Amino acid sequence: MAFWIGALIVAGFALVLWQAHAWLHLMLFAAWIGAGYALGLIGWQVAAMLSVVLVPLLVLALHPVRRVLLTAPLRNVFRKIMPRMSPTEQAAIDAGTVWWDAELFAGKPDWRRLLATPAPSLTGEEQRFLDVETEKLCDLANDWESTAVWQDMPPAAWAYARDKGFLGMIIPKAYGGLGFSAYAHSQVIQKLSTRCSAAAVSVMVPNSLGPAELLLHYGTDAQKDHYLPRLARGTEIPCFALTSPYAGSDAASITDTGIVCRGMWQGRETLGFRVTWNKRYITLAPIATVLGLAFRVRDPDGLLGGETDLGITCALIPHDHPGVQIGRRHWPLNAVFQNGPTSGEDVFVPIDMVIGGRAQVGGGWRMLMECLAAGRAISLPSSNVGMAKLAVGGVSAYAAIRRQFNVPIGMFEGVQEPLARMAGHLYAIDATRRLAASALDQGEKPSVVSAIAKYHVTERARLIVNDGMDLIGGKGICMGPGNFLARAYQQIPIAITVEGANIMTRTLIIFGQGAIRCHPYILTLLRSAEEPGGAGLARFDRALFGYFAFLLRNAARALAFATPAGVLIPTPSGAAPELALYYRRATRLSTALALASDVSMATLGGTLKRRETVTGRLGDILSQLFILSAVLKRFEDEGRPAVDLPFVHWAARDALARADTALREVIANHPSRFAAIALRLLVRPFGGRFSAPDDRAAAAVAQLVQSHGPARDRLLAGSWTPRMEVDSIAATHVAFELYPAVAAIEARLRPAIRAGRIARLPQNFRALGTWAAEVQAQGLIDGGEREAITRFAEHADIAIQVDDFPSDFGLAEGLRQLDSSKPGALAEAAE
Repeated sequence: MAFWIGALIVAGFALVLWQAHAWLHLMLFAAWIGAGYALGLIGWQVAAMLSVVLVPLLVLALHPVRRVLLTAPLRNVFRKIMPRMSPTEQAAIDAGTVWWDAELFAGKPDWRRLLATPAPSLTGEEQRFLDVETEKLCDLANDWESTAVWQDMPPAAWAYARDKGFLGMIIPKAYGGLGFSAYAHSQVIQKLSTRCSAAAVSVMVPNSLGPAELLLHYGTDAQKDHYLPRLARGTEIPCFALTSPYAGSDAASITDTGIVCRGMWQGRETLGFRVTWNKRYITLAPIATVLGLAFRVRDPDGLLGGETDLGITCALIPHDHPGVQIGRRHWPLNAVFQNGPTSGEDVFVPIDMVIGGRAQVGGGWRMLMECLAAGRAISLPSSNVGMAKLAVGGVSAYAAIRRQFNVPIGMFEGVQEPLARMAGHLYAIDATRRLAASALDQGEKPSVVSAIAKYHVTERARLIVNDGMDLIGGKGICMGPGNFLARAYQQIPIAITVEGANIMTRTLIIFGQGAIRCHPYILTLLRSAEEPGGAGLARFDRALFGYFAFLLRNAARALAFATPAGVLIPTPSGAAPELALYYRRATRLSTALALASDVSMATLGGTLKRRETVTGRLGDILSQLFILSAVLKRFEDEGRPAVDLPFVHWAARDALARADTALREVIANHPSRFAAIALRLLVRPFGGRFSAPDDRAAAAVAQLVQSHGPARDRLLAGSWTPRMEVDSIAATHVAFELYPAVAAIEARLRPAIRAGRIARLPQNFRALGTWAAEVQAQGLIDGGEREAITRFAEHADIAIQVDDFPSDFGLAEGLRQLDSSKPGALAEAAE
C-alpha cells in the first residue's frame, strides 16, 4: 500500500513539474483509484470516498464550468486587491523588451540560450576609432585640467570631439554620423572615463537619452534631415530637459505645462502651445544650441479634438527661440561637465517642433521610457566601469611598487583583501556592461536589464573607488595633477543619483517592472481583469490557472533542488565544466526567486509595490543572478582562459552569496508569516547558505591583478594608455612595467644580501640609484641592470609623491596677473 501511495505522489509530482493540464491529473487519479480497486489494494468504500476528489478535478478540467464557478468570482476578488495601472505606469511597463531577465525570473533558465548569444565585438572601423581618435581625445583631456583650470572639457578637446564625430556616434552614416554599435559606444565612453569624466559625460549625453535618439526613433523626415547632420557634425549641441524641482524621480508628474493655442510663427498663424517650464540638472544645457523639452500638454479648448489632458509631449526647441531661458551652471561635485537649469514663461512653441509632429503629441512618456530602457544600459555602466578600471589599474600598480617594511605593500594580507574586492567587482561589472550592450546590438531594449546594469555597476564602482582610496592613503586625499583617483572619488555620487536615483531603481524599477514584464502570466492577468465580455474572462481564466500551475511547478522544483549538493539540478550542456556548480546554484536560486515572487504577490497583492524592502531584496536576487550570468558568459566569450579563473570564481561566489543573503532576508522579514514559513520549508528545508569568497580566493585575485600577464590585461582592457610624454600621472604605470626586472634582480641578489655583502634594496626610491651603483661596483649587476633599476627608481619616486601648492594656492600670483591698467581691478578681484 505504501508503494502504491508513493507511486501516486511521484507521478503527481512529475505532472506538477511538467505543468500538465488538469485532464492529465484527473486521468491519473482516476486510473490510480481504479487500479487500486482492481488489484485489491483498496475496497469499494475507500474507492468511493476517494472518487469525491475527482469532482473538483473535473471542474478544473472543464473550462466553461470552471469559468462560471471559479474564474468569475476570483476575477472580482482580483480586481479589488490589485490596483489598476495608470497610463504612465502602463507606458513604463510597455517600454522596452524582456530578454535573459525573463529566463531568470521564470525559474527555469535555458543556459544554452545565453551561451549561444554572440559575444560583443567591434568592427575594424570601430576598433580603429577606439585606438586612434579616442586615445587622442584622452590625451587632450584629463581630470585635473578639466576641474582645476577649465571647469569643463578643455577647448582643444571640445574642438577635436566635434571634428571627429564623437557627438554623433549613434547617428547613422546616412546623416553624417558614425553609425556605431551599442558596444562600440560603450567602449568609447569606458575609455574616456579612464582618463577624464568631463570628456566622458560630454560625449555620452548627445549619444544617449536626448534629441538624436528621440529623432531617430520618432522624428519626422523633415526633422531628421534638418537636425541629425548638424548633431553629427557638432554644430548643434543638444540637451534634454526632463527633471523639474517638484518632479525628480517621479518624472511622470512634471508640472511643466503647455496649453494648446494658436499663435504667430514665421509670419503666419499656426497651432502650438504656450509652454511654461522650470527644469534643473540638465546636462549640457549651458552650452546647448537645441533644447529637448518634456512638458505636459493640456487642451482646454479642444483645438486638437481630443481629451483635455493629452499627456507628456517632447519638443525640440532652438536655444535662441523667443522666451527660452538658459540659466547659469550647476556644480556637480567637481565633475565640471556642463550642467544647469533652463526655464521659460508662456513661450509659444509651434506644433511642428514636437518630435514626430502632431501625431506624437501626448506620446512623450512612451518615448522617454523606451529610450531610457536602452540608454541606462550604456551611459552610466560604461562610464563607471571606466572609473573602476582607472582605480584598479592605478591602485594595483601602486600596491605592487610601493614599499613599506622593505616589501611591496601588495604582499600584505590587509592590502590584498580590498585589492581582491576591487578586481573581483571590476570583473563582474565589466561582464555586466558587456552583456547589456550586446543585448542592445541584437535589437533588444531590455528595460529591466538596463536598470540592473545602471544600479549595480554604479554601486560596485563606488565600492571599488572607496577601497582604492583606502589603499593609496594620503596620496589619495591630497589634490593635484598627480592624484589619479580623487576626482573619481568625488564624482561617484553623481552616477548614483542620475538616470533614476539608485534607491528608486532598486526598489521600484528592477523588481516592479521585472515582476510584471518578465512573468509569463502577471501582465496578462492585469490586462484581462479589466476586459469586458466572454473573451476577457477566457483570457483571465487561462492566465489565472496558468499562474497557479506555474506557482506549483516552482514550488516542486524548489523543494527538489533544495537537496544537499543540488544533485537533482541538471548541468547545462556546453558550459565550462569547472563552473558547473555555479550554473546549478544559479538555477536553484532562479527557481527560488520565481517562487518567492509569486508567493509574495499572492499574499500581499496590490500592497506589494509599497513593500519596498521586499521588492528591493527580490530585485537583488534577480540582479545578482544576472551579474552571475554575465560573469559565466564572459568566461565563455573570452575562450575560457584558465588564468582568469581566480577572477571568475571570486565574482561568481560573490554574486551567489549576495543573492542567497537577499533570499534569506526576504524569508526572515516577510510581512506574511504564512509566506515566510512556506518559503523556508520549500526553499531552505535543510538550512545552509552560499559562502562568499574566502581568503584563499582573495589572495589569488590580489596576486593576479598585481602581476603582468594576459589576465590583468583583459581585466583592464579598453583603458587609456598612460604615457609620460602626455602626462606624468603615467609614472605609476611605467614603474609597474619596469618592476618585474627589478624584482628579478633583487631575487637573484638575495643570497648576497643575507650574507651581508650588500645592503637590502632601499625603501627610499631616491636612494635606489646609489645602491645600484654600489652593487655594480662589486660586479653583482651589469650596466643594463643598473639602468633598469635607475629608471624604475625615477618613475616610482614620481609615483609616490604628493602635489603641493603655495600657501595661498596661488591667489596672490593670480591677482598680480590681473590687468592692473583697469582702475580698481585688483580691489574688485580681491572682493
